[in-house]
Amino acid sequence: MSTDTDSKIRQAFERLMLGRPEISDGTLTVSNICTEAGVSRASYYRSAQAGAIKALLKAPRTQRPETDELREQIKQLTRAERQMRAEHAAEVRDLRDTIKTYANQIQVLALRTAQLESDNQRLHNGAAHALDGITPINAHRPGPRQR
Repeated sequence: MSTDTDSKIRQAFERLMLGRPEISDGTLTVSNICTEAGVSRASYYRSAQAGAIKALLKAPRTQRPETDELREQIKQLTRAERQMRAEHAAEVRDLRDTIKTYANQIQVLALRTAQLESDNQRLHNGAAHALDGITPINAHRPGPRQR
């Protein structure tokens, strides 16, 4: 493999690691390394750089490009937002059901109040009609505090 190809691959990898892609979207993939270097995948795999890059990326302490870390944070935040939206939607549904229940109870109570008022008026009118001409015994009697 030519030194020129190895150099291009190494430079492309370094640009991606620094988060400064020139052509690709910046994701650290073989495809993007090849795109940035301007070489085919076959040339990449034939180069000495391929093994070194693979070993470097498998190392647990390898610092990933900031763009990869940011993408992972975006994925996590997107999942958290989706979960919060689902919880919010469930809460709104529960609250709407509660409102409907309260509205139904208020309507039942309003109807019952109207019925009681109607019954009260009917009883009052019936009692007034039944007491026509009758004077209650204690109607003119002073109360204990009025003496």
